[in-house]
Amino acid sequence: MALIGRDWCDDSAVRDGMAIRPWIVEDDLWALMEPLLPPWPEGLPGPRPVPDRLFLQGILFVLYNDVAWQLLPLELGFGSGQTCWQRLERWQKAGVFDQLHRVLLAELNAAGELDWSRACVDGFHVRVKKGGADTRHKNEELPA
Repeated sequence: MALIGRDWCDDSAVRDGMAIRPWIVEDDLWALMEPLLPPWPEGLPGPRPVPDRLFLQGILFVLYNDVAWQLLPLELGFGSGQTCWQRLERWQKAGVFDQLHRVLLAELNAAGELDWSRACVDGFHVRVKKGGADTRHKNEELPA
């Protein structure tokens, strides 16, 4: 197998914990994420074209390498870029990534791996209490 930049390598680098291909989803992360995925929609013809884990890896490949969805190489086995994008949209609408974020935070907190003293709240996303001053610029729209 030819090595082309950071995109191609054998799986031993991933098994050995080296982050050469960071889009490869390790078993521990997949075990947390898989139960959060919505069930396969009833009535769609045929079986799933590619397992969900490979679709996730295709999504991560596109995001990590900053390539257009239509340029996702089919030979990587992640399915088409369009299908990966559709799966990403479906999972986003189902709240999978928000749920995964909460699960990961809980896991890290339980392991004592979070430094909460460095946490902060982004005030732009917090509503002003009744009677409080709004410090945003007058031309900015207020959230609904």
